[in-house]
Amino acid sequence: METAAHDSVLRFMTCGSVDDGKSTLIGHLLYHTGGLFEDQYQTLVEESKRIGNAGDHLDFSLLLDGLMAERDQGITIDVAYRYFSSKQRKFIVADSPGHDEYTRNMAVAASNSSAAIILVDARLGVLEQTRRHSLICALCGIDQICFAINKMDTVSWSADRFKALREECASIVSDSMRFGIHPRWTAIPVSALLGDNLAGPSANMPWYKGPDLISWLDSISSNNEQSDKPFRFFVQYVIKPGIVRDRWQTSALANFEPERSVNYRAYAGRIMSGHIATGDDVLVLPSGRSSRVVSIQGASSALESAEAGMSISVCLADQIDVSRGDALVRPYSRPQCSDQFKARVVWMQSGALMPARSYIYRSVYGQALAEVTRVVDRVDTSNYLPLAAERLEMNEIGEVELAVSRPMPFDPYVENKWSGSFLLLDRQTNATAGCGMIVHGLRRAENVPWQLFSVNRESRARLMHQRPAVLWFTGLSGSGKSTIADLIEKQLYYRGKHTALLDGDNIRHGLCKDLGFTEQDRIENIRRVGEVAKLMTDAGLIVLACFISPYRSDRDFVRGLFGPTDFHEIFVDAPLEVCAARDPKGLYKKAREGKIPNFTGVNAPYEAPTSPEVHLDSSARTVDECVEEIMSYLAQVKLL
Repeated sequence: METAAHDSVLRFMTCGSVDDGKSTLIGHLLYHTGGLFEDQYQTLVEESKRIGNAGDHLDFSLLLDGLMAERDQGITIDVAYRYFSSKQRKFIVADSPGHDEYTRNMAVAASNSSAAIILVDARLGVLEQTRRHSLICALCGIDQICFAINKMDTVSWSADRFKALREECASIVSDSMRFGIHPRWTAIPVSALLGDNLAGPSANMPWYKGPDLISWLDSISSNNEQSDKPFRFFVQYVIKPGIVRDRWQTSALANFEPERSVNYRAYAGRIMSGHIATGDDVLVLPSGRSSRVVSIQGASSALESAEAGMSISVCLADQIDVSRGDALVRPYSRPQCSDQFKARVVWMQSGALMPARSYIYRSVYGQALAEVTRVVDRVDTSNYLPLAAERLEMNEIGEVELAVSRPMPFDPYVENKWSGSFLLLDRQTNATAGCGMIVHGLRRAENVPWQLFSVNRESRARLMHQRPAVLWFTGLSGSGKSTIADLIEKQLYYRGKHTALLDGDNIRHGLCKDLGFTEQDRIENIRRVGEVAKLMTDAGLIVLACFISPYRSDRDFVRGLFGPTDFHEIFVDAPLEVCAARDPKGLYKKAREGKIPNFTGVNAPYEAPTSPEVHLDSSARTVDECVEEIMSYLAQVKLL
């Protein structure tokens, strides 16, 4: 195997539509650069014969398709990473899947790559998935793109066909400039199966005078442009006093004096951008405390300075609180801070992204609760033009306005991809729902500060001699929510408690009269009610809210507005058949006749609570028994 002449490492990815030949291309590159051991080569020969789909040629895609499901279907499902070297440098390549449902995998690969090879089938030309992948690469900050026009052997090595496809690729690049993105690009005609123009000029295409694929990869500048950006260092591990000798036995600390080791405290991590030197002043975020760098430790020795891409540990002059997840920045080039952003989002979840739904926002600066306040537009991947939209479906790309629960540091993505990117996580499953790139903070976040008043929630509660709280009744229509809540409020009233009752039907006569019963309208309905309930508890009241509220994520959003002991979910549970038999409003009959769309339990889902504070079976117990259990619970949590 060849050894790279120096330690310049380029991370790049391959992407494109289904069956464009991504895995075959990478496998053939491994073969040409001596990246295969003898046993790997023999396995490749045997597997090619077993699969029987490579004709007279080895099926190089088998080197990348590691899962049996991938091999049997002849497709890539997961992102596969491979390592190889040319005579000039080392490479880490990510082979990403082409199917629509695996676009999220491709986006992950793009976020960690500095260059991209986008394959285009010479027979089929540029497809929608090709354009989608090109846009994601550009949005993820990849500014070195090669369009590999593959399978030239199937179009008789036609120069005219290559020229036509190159013009289509030029159109894609031109369209991407609408987003302020100016990638450097080229197009190379190749045959991944036969190896033409991969690691040397092709005798079958003498009309092509440009570089082969390896030469193009070698030509990409190895200068770390992140070093010219503001200093951003994120703490991944705190090396604490007294544990250096016993628990942190690394070569980086092997030469420390014992007395110094006992008092040694350092912060380990990777410099994502910029550079730092001993003696430099730094600022710790989010605390805002300042200090000075007294030493920098590299992998095996002390350093006077370090730059982007290096993993180091830093000692500070002051004993201040620095924890995992904190960031070190320079005081004169600190990031911006806001709780509202405009961002571009690649949506990855099967359920649509809609305004008012709550997610977990996660960036290198930590996490917070997040809510999309507005979907500005979605991108039409056929021409990259923005289209009006109210939601983003899976694999769609669009611009949104986002609000988070606390001010978060950030850099615009075009300035720093590490501190300008974020993930949106599903609050139920913690799965990644979308990835985002911050365009800029919203000015209104700076212009609308919190106004503090002398009379607050606590003082109003003392005046009323009670603890404010929300009793959230959820369940199917006909389960008995409103009946039980009405009796509970009467009991509280007789005990001198100050209350307010919010009922789903009554709210829709005023506050939410503009909303229907689609999923998006239901989300907005609960968001508004949650905010009103919060205002009422700020006034010192005990709020009883009776809403079907069919989605767990929406109920979790409301719960997140309150303290850990201020929100009490009461699940009034009754089987659908029992609720339909009661049918106090005649709605089930109409829904089953098709006269009412989006009716919960009939033609719309209800997601039952998983761990409510109170779970009532209203089909097996009388109303009085249900009321008694709730009152007993309220006494237990000291709300009476």
